[in-house]
Amino acid sequence: MKWVSFEIHPETRTEGIPLAELFPGRDMEASAEVMRRRTEEFALPYRPSERLSNSRLAIEASEFARDRGKFEEFHGAVFKSYFAEAEDIGDLAVLQRLAEKTGLDPVELAEALGSGRYAARREGVKEEAARYGFGGVPAFTFEDRHALVGAHPLEVFREVLDKVQREQL
Repeated sequence: MKWVSFEIHPETRTEGIPLAELFPGRDMEASAEVMRRRTEEFALPYRPSERLSNSRLAIEASEFARDRGKFEEFHGAVFKSYFAEAEDIGDLAVLQRLAEKTGLDPVELAEALGSGRYAARREGVKEEAARYGFGGVPAFTFEDRHALVGAHPLEVFREVLDKVQREQL
């Protein structure tokens, strides 16, 4: 498995944006309830946020972690921070705390992010996402032939995996 970060809303202001502003007229409680049901199916904790974080720094910080062999740990910590604790993953202090928690040097992380060293990688994944037709998250590909975009029920994943397995026989 390979994790690829994807900036879903690159237009998001540095400080983030209230979800009610991003999705005017949408019933945010109903949207949160759909996510609650999906996360329960996978036994994942979920706490809805009222803001969409600007994910640029988090994506670049994940690439910093990848270079240091800590991608899985850091990536998991960022997901938990945003989806289970409703923290702002666009906040450098939050990312530094997560870096330290996962065995990364928070000062070195801040220096790398401040220098823009990982911006090119963040931009580069746009091409890969476009190749698969991804316009949302989460997004998954299976054997480079089947794609799922969005928070689907567990049964949908089972159906796709069964199809992939049948094709391999």
